Amino acid sequence: FSQAVLVDQTMYIAGQIGIEPSTGHLVSGGAKEEAKQALKNMGEILKAAGCDYGNVVKTTVLMADMKDFNDINDIYKQFFKTNFPARAAYQVAALPK
Repeated sequence: FSQAVLVDQTMYIAGQIGIEPSTGHLVSGGAKEEAKQALKNMGEILKAAGCDYGNVVKTTVLMADMKDFNDINDIYKQFFKTNFPARAAYQVAALPK
């Protein structure tokens, strides 16, 4: 699958999870660490396209437990400083690896 697809001047990034690229394993530490790694992974895709987090206009967050929302939100604030993207957040029954 594609990590990202560029259509005209809009880039669509595939869903990212907290996988450490060097090991191919999910990072330990729970939702907060997984969110941090997922956003780092997204940042590398943005960088490869000559973009950064300031270019992001929409995100979707899928989490196994809505109780993790505040922790994930705290991580988002570390990556998105201004012009916060629109965001949808959902609790899901299972997440793929």
